[in-house]
Amino acid sequence: MKRGTADLPLHYGTVPQWLAQRMSLLGGAIVEAIVAEYGRSALLRRMSDPFWFQSLGCVLGMDWHSSGITTSVMSALKKAINRRSAELGLYVCGGRGKSSLKTPVELLKVAEKTGLNGNDLVRCSRLSAKVDNTAVQDGFQLYLHSFVVSSDGEWAVIQQGMNTEEKMARRYHWLSAPLQSFTEEPHTSVCGVNRGLILNLTAKAAASTKAGILQLTKERPDSVIREAALVLPAHHEVSIADVNLKRLGAALILAHETNVADMESLLLLEGVGARTIQSLTLVSEVIHGTPSRFSDPARFSFAHGGKDGHPFPVPIHVYDETIEIFDKAIRQAQLGNREKADALKNLSVIARDMEKGYSPTDYFDNWLRHERKMSCQYGGKTVFGDAGKPAPVQLKLWEQ
Repeated sequence: MKRGTADLPLHYGTVPQWLAQRMSLLGGAIVEAIVAEYGRSALLRRMSDPFWFQSLGCVLGMDWHSSGITTSVMSALKKAINRRSAELGLYVCGGRGKSSLKTPVELLKVAEKTGLNGNDLVRCSRLSAKVDNTAVQDGFQLYLHSFVVSSDGEWAVIQQGMNTEEKMARRYHWLSAPLQSFTEEPHTSVCGVNRGLILNLTAKAAASTKAGILQLTKERPDSVIREAALVLPAHHEVSIADVNLKRLGAALILAHETNVADMESLLLLEGVGARTIQSLTLVSEVIHGTPSRFSDPARFSFAHGGKDGHPFPVPIHVYDETIEIFDKAIRQAQLGNREKADALKNLSVIARDMEKGYSPTDYFDNWLRHERKMSCQYGGKTVFGDAGKPAPVQLKLWEQ
């Protein structure tokens, strides 16, 4: 059953190696933490949620709104997960362009290792692509198809099409667990701004015209559907309108207005600076947050910025420390010592509790200026080069 779609401005270019490597390391740690804490099914459910997926891409340092999030995140996860597939019980197949054509062969290899029905997996892969590319003709041509399957036989599909005339990309998310039919109402919801009539041959109203999915493309459009639940703007900068100030403010208060030394007995994060606590809190929420927490994906770009410099350059020193802390916590938890893993989980809980008594104030622009001026100190980097030297800054985030 399709869980949703996302519309994003179409961007071109490549991810620099300095970011791609870190995305794979942190993305792998996030996946491992979710699987260890909640199981493989929970990870697949998250991946089928367009808001969670966008939040993951933001916390990994990609441009918060661009179509490149899909390609780069799935590439990073494929490298991270497939290195440890036997341990995680997860396999990522397919990808962008020519890599998508290799999906059937890769799925058959997974079937050989796991005992799953490879032909059935290949059929599911092909049908999900056919539905979004042929049965629902909405002006987007697929160019990316990623199929994530667990050793239990559950799967999620993330695929993306482009519309070069409108300069937009549309991402489609599928989940196997609730699937009843590929050709009749497979979508739980496709909603957004109405752009007019499209061909939707998966509607029940089209049942009488359906002899097979390939024949359906010749029939008259039967239904109007609305576009994606997540529609992102064309502008590069992160604005106040793009984030939930109450949620963001609580995370910043936890990191910068709380004496971390006084919290060490609770957090067990001795020696971790305030700026890293900010990133850890947002990463923790990606792992442990509930679906309602991801309605403003841009907020998660305040963990590690974006490679285009928005909302600020990627703070390499902070990024590396975040990876190291989560990696150590996971390894210790595997050995039976969950103190640090539980402390990291508590960050998201504490931030949520702080929201209850917090009223947003006018700190957003000040905070952006602060991050950009301090970027050099954090090892700030973008695709355009290293961040420049910081200027002196006096910052007051909010009223006490």
